[in-house]
Amino acid sequence: MRNPLKPLVDKFGLPRVIIVSFFLLLVVAAGGFQMNLMQLLSDCVRRWGMFGILALAMVPAVQCGIGLNFGISMGIVGGLLGGLIVIQLNVAQNPSLVAISPLLAAWVAVLLAILIGVVLAIGIGYLYGQLLNRVKGSEMTVTTYVGFSIIAFMNILWMLLPFSNGELIWPNAGKGLRNTISLAASFSGVMNNTLAFKIGALTVPTGLLLFFFLICFLIWLFMRSKTGIAMSAAGANPMFAKAAGINVNKMRLIGTTLSTVLAAVGILVYAQGFGFMQLYNGPMMMGFTSVAAVLIGGASPKRASITHVLIGTFLFQGILALGLPVANQFIPESNLSEVMRLIISNGIIIYALTQAKGGDSRE
Repeated sequence: MRNPLKPLVDKFGLPRVIIVSFFLLLVVAAGGFQMNLMQLLSDCVRRWGMFGILALAMVPAVQCGIGLNFGISMGIVGGLLGGLIVIQLNVAQNPSLVAISPLLAAWVAVLLAILIGVVLAIGIGYLYGQLLNRVKGSEMTVTTYVGFSIIAFMNILWMLLPFSNGELIWPNAGKGLRNTISLAASFSGVMNNTLAFKIGALTVPTGLLLFFFLICFLIWLFMRSKTGIAMSAAGANPMFAKAAGINVNKMRLIGTTLSTVLAAVGILVYAQGFGFMQLYNGPMMMGFTSVAAVLIGGASPKRASITHVLIGTFLFQGILALGLPVANQFIPESNLSEVMRLIISNGIIIYALTQAKGGDSRE
């Protein structure tokens, strides 16, 4: 007897079918336990907007030919530095801005942090791209190593940077940045709260979603520009692209830099939603989470699109948002949600890499 699920599995892959089914099962279970489903779905939507740009950073990286960019920690560091500089300068407490509107002051602070982070990420991404152009064929291994190395290096630097704002440094120490930096006095939740509205018990963070969709739209436009098409061609078939007069190394450099810049923007959007920034080892596994999210959406180590980001991020973050409350109904005070996160993120990465037909053959 023919398996009715076989065409679906063949088209989307067994792990993705399982993940979608698991997400729907969590929704049904939450309803069965008479939990506040609308509140849980609100959390799913909020997480979707907060994490989406970090997952979006995978698109230019994959399309330019460097593959899944486990090294987005490079860009995350730039974004964190941008946020720290804005807090150090007390931009959100500027009397002139606050007098006009506290919300305006918060928006100026977060946008300035993004601008500084982008400038830093461009420089970091350029150097990072130069490195990856010298290790063709081993990009994913190198990006993983570089991602972990930059976190270790920054663990030292966070203790040495000359910040003096009391919100940033350890109390009574006089130097060294705290592990968790509160954004309550700067730009905490500014995007989430802007134009937010409710449909019953469902909260829609309008400002956050509009910013996320705007970045997606800009990347969509870029990928359809002359440079974006050339970049995708260089990633898909470097030899053909070179024969057509495309500078493959330049296209890889553009894609790597853009991926790094998106990571810098993404970490600030993510941080404002939670209300704090985590330094030291906090960003270490974000590359793996971003890779898992985009792969769940249907991407591969050789092809990724904005649609993959939108679908994958919602499913991945939705499972995290629903997993713990539902798991606690079965096993009170369990840590099942964290276990599921590890299984899903690492499992889908392993599956996707095994489907790469023995690795990338780009030269």
